Amino acid sequence: MPDAAGLPVAMLSFAHTHAHGYARQVQENPRTRIAVVWDEDPTRGAEAAQRYGVPFAPRLEEALAHPEVRGVVCDAPSSLHTEVLVAAARAGKHLFTEKVLALTVAECDRILEAARAAGVRLVVSMPQLCEPATRWAKAALDQGLFGQVTAIRTRVGHSAALDRWFPADSWFGDAARAGGGALMDLGCHPVYRMRHLMGEPKSVMARMTNVSGSYPIDDNGMVLLEFAGGALGVIEASWVQRGGPEGVAIYGTKGWALIDYPGAPIQCGGEAFTAAHGGRLVPGNLPKPWRSPLQQWVEAVLDGTEPDLRPEWGRHLTEIMQGAYLSDRERREVRWPIV
Repeated sequence: MPDAAGLPVAMLSFAHTHAHGYARQVQENPRTRIAVVWDEDPTRGAEAAQRYGVPFAPRLEEALAHPEVRGVVCDAPSSLHTEVLVAAARAGKHLFTEKVLALTVAECDRILEAARAAGVRLVVSMPQLCEPATRWAKAALDQGLFGQVTAIRTRVGHSAALDRWFPADSWFGDAARAGGGALMDLGCHPVYRMRHLMGEPKSVMARMTNVSGSYPIDDNGMVLLEFAGGALGVIEASWVQRGGPEGVAIYGTKGWALIDYPGAPIQCGGEAFTAAHGGRLVPGNLPKPWRSPLQQWVEAVLDGTEPDLRPEWGRHLTEIMQGAYLSDRERREVRWPIV
């Protein structure tokens, strides 16, 4: 049954950079409210609880036993996701989590099984899949408008390591807690978007380097994916760049598209697109965006709707990440399935 005063949510950790952003979304949504805060760092957790005017639970079990809580928002270090999310599912709480779902496929499977067994909703935050341009590209690919896809490229980069955005002891720079650096952090977005657009890869090769020396973890990386039919996908993720275009480029035997590059949401050309438009174009009628990841979760919990962001997509993201870091570590191609 809907809660008259809003869905009561436990904020589980403020470790992640975006944690306060999610807390604001919970606060500002008329259908949700923060009921309690837990954090593996008691000082940080107590400060957050005071900021939002709610109780602080020093133990995870105490937060999950809170009499009002029906759902949790997890922003803990990635290495804690399995412990936190499995415990929350077993306590009957609905799950919203920052990416990545977990550091290994095996851990993802534990979380997914716990959620299924408990009958609770699980949404992993993948905001770029909600964007109109991504939805347009997915529909065009599914309709075969590019012909046989031969290449897809995407990148994301900023100056986090160059400018030392994180404290020296931050978990973002600790491989054991974060699972990886620039690729695991920023790279999640191009990885999950490419996986959504292209489907399951056949293999992955990756190389990561440390350019800045700011943190003992990769701050610069590239991933090469091979897909069925011979298509190749290139993903770049970096903490040692000063910006630049971060769109997706798709090339096929019948057409091409640049998505989210400066100047227009989409530019495209080739025989698939010129018949109706007479050349290079900027489509004006894009699909509507999906609701935000958090809103999808709220509506799934309160209204029983199916989220557009499927729980198994969190596993798909981790598959590529696990394979990429294994490839870099062992200097070899890694083939599917990833286990």
